[in-house]
Amino acid sequence: MAQVELTMPKMGESVAEATIIKWLKNEGERIELEESVLEIATDKVDSEVPSPVEGVLVKKLFNENDLVQVGQAIALIETAAGGTVAVAETPNTATLAAPSEAIQAAEAVYSNGIATAGTDIPRESNGRFYSPLVRNIAKEEGIGLTELDAIPGSGAEGRVTKNDLMQYLSRRGTAASSAPVVAAPAAATPATTSTTPQRSAPQLAPVSLGAGDEIIEMDRMRKLIAEHMVMSKSVSPHVTSFVEVDVTNLVRWRDRIKDSFLKREGEKITFTPVFIEAVVRAIKDFPMINIQVDGNNIVKKRDINIGMAAALPSGNLIVPVIKNADRLSLLGLTKAVNDLANRARQNKLKPEEIQGGTYTLTNVGTFGNVLGTPIINQPQVAIMATGAILKKPAVIETPEGDVIAIRHKMFLSHSYDHRVVDGALGGSFVRRVADYLEAFDPNREL
Repeated sequence: MAQVELTMPKMGESVAEATIIKWLKNEGERIELEESVLEIATDKVDSEVPSPVEGVLVKKLFNENDLVQVGQAIALIETAAGGTVAVAETPNTATLAAPSEAIQAAEAVYSNGIATAGTDIPRESNGRFYSPLVRNIAKEEGIGLTELDAIPGSGAEGRVTKNDLMQYLSRRGTAASSAPVVAAPAAATPATTSTTPQRSAPQLAPVSLGAGDEIIEMDRMRKLIAEHMVMSKSVSPHVTSFVEVDVTNLVRWRDRIKDSFLKREGEKITFTPVFIEAVVRAIKDFPMINIQVDGNNIVKKRDINIGMAAALPSGNLIVPVIKNADRLSLLGLTKAVNDLANRARQNKLKPEEIQGGTYTLTNVGTFGNVLGTPIINQPQVAIMATGAILKKPAVIETPEGDVIAIRHKMFLSHSYDHRVVDGALGGSFVRRVADYLEAFDPNREL
């Protein structure tokens, strides 16, 4: 007999942890090869983790709702094969990665803003396991091992979860002096000797509650979105350029073909595929928009993968990605847009379908908005918002002179990372997208 560790699979770039939503198998149950063992959730998508071997689930290492690091063992499966304990290589599983800057920034919200020179917490103490996330928070908060051992845990076998630690810290608060804090060893470097200046997290004023006010706790997805948006604004200096576009030809084209397209394909034709096509053409003209920042290096992406922000029935937001959008025809883009949007609303997207984007498009016009200043979807460096299409009087130049006519107009809003995208590039890019839309052939067939 041998025991194999089922590990938390890697779900995509910069994703360092996932939450266990539901165990599909109980201890003692037999598991077939590739049979799903549990459901997990990460970065807005729920998915199942299959077993890489055939055997019996002998041990669950975490409970439902526990937060687990990528690459960390989550269960033990006993197989009939002999040999030593092996680490399972489940699909998309990678070795444990160091926390990304996004994760560190998110966790910094919970700290007191001062880097405390706490002792390193071991992975296991007195028979109780401590996750990397719990150890990092404990170190930042100056919680010693003895103090950590004394905190009651709600996880598997009494393990301390992130929530346990957060609750403890909220009680500890200003009464930290009365808590059983153990002095750090002499080897620890006092914070005052650090050569790196530490910046305290902003202290927000408490919200005053009045009679009849309702408190609604953020759901998991909303918390993830909030952390991602705050991180993006803290990392990238945002600049937004605006261009008004005459899309009369595009509107006339859609009005002409929409009924026949619906009858022929069984689905609707929207403006989104045309917007994506124009963005892709502009990226080919300005490839330095299709980049990412890695420290002091700029990574110029070969593939053009367009994310399309989609609103969910819950009110939350998700961004499925059209991979290699430059290789698709307008019909192919239409099929991809409709498919991803439909499955997004049904919560049926696969993890890989929301990863790997190199540029994002969001349609604020869906809600009747004429302008928007979208926040960049890290690690990308730019995002475009399309506004509502409205009829407006406009001056048209003709051989007989200028005339005023009713035209269909819309605004494009282009937000970009001013660390690597200057105004000339950011402004020229959005202008090029507008040029392609204005030059759209109303007689084009699909």
